Amino acid sequence: MADTIVDAVSRAIEEAPPRNFRETVDLAINLRDLDLNDPSQRVDESVVLPSGTGQDTQIVVFATGETALRAEDVADQVLDGNDLEDLGDDTDEAKDLADETDFFVAEASMMQDIGRYLGTVLGPRGKMPTPLQPDDDVVETVNRMKNTVQLRSRDRRTFHTRVGAEDMSSDEIAENIDVIIRRLEADLEKGPLNIDGIYVKTTMGPSVEVPA
Repeated sequence: MADTIVDAVSRAIEEAPPRNFRETVDLAINLRDLDLNDPSQRVDESVVLPSGTGQDTQIVVFATGETALRAEDVADQVLDGNDLEDLGDDTDEAKDLADETDFFVAEASMMQDIGRYLGTVLGPRGKMPTPLQPDDDVVETVNRMKNTVQLRSRDRRTFHTRVGAEDMSSDEIAENIDVIIRRLEADLEKGPLNIDGIYVKTTMGPSVEVPA
């Protein structure tokens, strides 16, 4: 990992004015030479951050039986088929749940019903659940997602993602940024040439460019 990333993170945190709340550290990524009206050229990736997000990640699990019982120990909410039908009848409540939840996980057997009841709410938000196969460990899946962020450009040239919190070390945050940059460079059609610039900042602080 380049020392230049660590330096950029340190500057972003040091130059941020003191606030009376715990700020997140975010990354702004500018893309170039991509037709973002073409969905196949958009960025849409889940990345597990090695140092964690530094924030609470809200995760809702749709499950029944033993899977639901095990999920209760790690998820913020566990919903069953009846809850799903209720949400399908109350669009406002479904939208509120979608907006306050970072990730959804669902038993694979429930995915069809989720598509029917909540597809129009979750789909446009990019929040359709991660399917849980019968031999998947729901606890392991949820714990991994707690350290996961979404890289999602949609049709915008500039997009943002969370990479940590101000009380994490610069090395930890830089490690997260390094993983994101590597993933982007591997996935974009022209690799680094499709990246116009990357900036790191705290919630209310100034942007600092991350050198290429």
